[in-house]
Amino acid sequence: MAGRINEEDIALVRERARIDEVVGEYVALRNAGGGSLKGLCPFHDEKTPSFQVTPSRGLFYCFGCGEGGDTISFIQKIDNLTFVEAVQRLADKVGVQLRIVDDGRPGLEPGLRMQILAANEAAAEFFQAQMSTKEGQVARDFVAGRGFSQEAAMQFGMGYAPRGGHVLRDHLLAKGFTPKALIESGLVRSQGWDFFQGRVLWPIKDSGKSVLGFGARRVYDDDRLPAKYVNTPETPVYKKSHVLYGLDMARSNIGKKSQAVIVEGYTDVMAAHLSGIDTAVAACGTAFGEDHARLIQRLMGNSGSLNGEVIFTFDGDVAGQKAALKVFRGDKQFSAQTYVAIEPTGLDPCDLLMKRGPAAVRELVARRIPLYRYVMENTVGQFDLDRADGRIAAIRAAAPLVTSIRDQSLVDGYLRELSQVVGADIDVVRREVSRAGKQRHSTPALTVVPQAQSQQPAGLPWPDPADISLSAERGFLKLALQYPELFDADWDQVEVEDLRHPAYRAVFEAILAVPRGQQKWAEKVSEATSDPQVKQLEVALLVESVLREEPDQSYAAAYAARVRLLAINDDIANLKSRLQRTNPNQDRKLYNAMFADLVSLETLRKSLIIAGGATTA
Repeated sequence: MAGRINEEDIALVRERARIDEVVGEYVALRNAGGGSLKGLCPFHDEKTPSFQVTPSRGLFYCFGCGEGGDTISFIQKIDNLTFVEAVQRLADKVGVQLRIVDDGRPGLEPGLRMQILAANEAAAEFFQAQMSTKEGQVARDFVAGRGFSQEAAMQFGMGYAPRGGHVLRDHLLAKGFTPKALIESGLVRSQGWDFFQGRVLWPIKDSGKSVLGFGARRVYDDDRLPAKYVNTPETPVYKKSHVLYGLDMARSNIGKKSQAVIVEGYTDVMAAHLSGIDTAVAACGTAFGEDHARLIQRLMGNSGSLNGEVIFTFDGDVAGQKAALKVFRGDKQFSAQTYVAIEPTGLDPCDLLMKRGPAAVRELVARRIPLYRYVMENTVGQFDLDRADGRIAAIRAAAPLVTSIRDQSLVDGYLRELSQVVGADIDVVRREVSRAGKQRHSTPALTVVPQAQSQQPAGLPWPDPADISLSAERGFLKLALQYPELFDADWDQVEVEDLRHPAYRAVFEAILAVPRGQQKWAEKVSEATSDPQVKQLEVALLVESVLREEPDQSYAAAYAARVRLLAINDDIANLKSRLQRTNPNQDRKLYNAMFADLVSLETLRKSLIIAGGATTA
């Protein structure tokens, strides 16, 4: 969409799109008391409901996985949409006409996006119905020739585009679609001809199962288009660098298993899923790129979890090796570990299923090896390792792979692996790698991380709600966000430095940035927050209940005192440590000054202990 959506229209969408109704279309909600609703989280697998919706605040939050936000962000996450796309979808749903603030470029007229999606859905149904016609025999023969049953073709929505030239156009016009919508969707060319003619098709859907476009394969030798595969042209909903075939089927499993298997074609996706690899997807009409990587990372969870895996399947030929090297250069896009699965015979998953059955496809994925190892072996394999100069050249060529490793604790193990692969003394390998490290400037980095590591969100660390040592900070911020009127103008003397957790400090900084007394103050605090992780934390703090049903000023003051007390305790501990490391005979003046500070801090500490006693009530 050119330009940007009018802010008043976004606010109107938020107002009209009730979060309980929107979420209720995806999650079975039940009354949780206190005006809240509960259900099983759609963003992670759970048996006990921890997903909470608060209609009065228009917010949702999962206490299990930490996902949270408003109606728009829920649609963004559940259907993998951008902010603009989510607003557009909700606006169409609740009848809000969006006004676009012009930036000088032509914009997308209101409602056109939904017309395009509806046209694509109708086209998918039409194409699928053509499979059973007389002309569709060629498509059925193709399906059988690739080893798939007609039931499998139906499962994956395969279809056939007739050769008539205007068959689809006339069908959709008769159903009430406008010529503009058909042209904008890429289904019909501007001259009125059907875009797809005489081809087998696969519908390409988003994670919400909306049809975005199609991929089509040639089945006639006299096809006037020379390309074996043709995809929907770029449209307002279809961007080839942002879509993955099979995403609608693999989305939930990618999130649950924290695994994604990247194959190279439509039939490979079919073969993988039919063999039990239910996390398989493929790029459409373009190579797997950075935008695809970011999409996969979002589905796997951008929480910094390093136990997930992204597995690429490549042919064992030169083209496959080049593809693996390209993935290696972009490997920093993933926080999960990256692997490659290579079939020694060169068979792709579809051919493998045909010739050796589903177990062979599963075995292909199970035989995956770390990406760095594959790149290392292929790099070294270009040299004559029977010659001393060949081994040195191989080490020097592979050295950048080791120097690009960010986790230094793993370097020694990688050095030994390179030593083993090359067949050279470990000291020789270490010397050459060290030399390469001093010369490295623009070598692409390989993200390699320990397999066993606690889950840590990207950016600011996520505070543990169960951490007793941080309970005062969390309680203070819940009161500050939910009942700001209980505190005096100086927030009862609490300062940012008094909060020990960096995420809690960031929340308080956002609170301090917004003057109180404004309408929708909590929303403005969120707008003042730049870090998405902190925004999620603010949602959690707004949704969580406080310990006292009707907190008053004395209760808030006690929490503030408790936060200050814990900060003072830290200052005292640090000061005592400095005193122990300071020789009073060598620097009596400094020692006495620190001791005086310690006495003052202890006095302040005692007064705060008395003031903080009310937080337990």
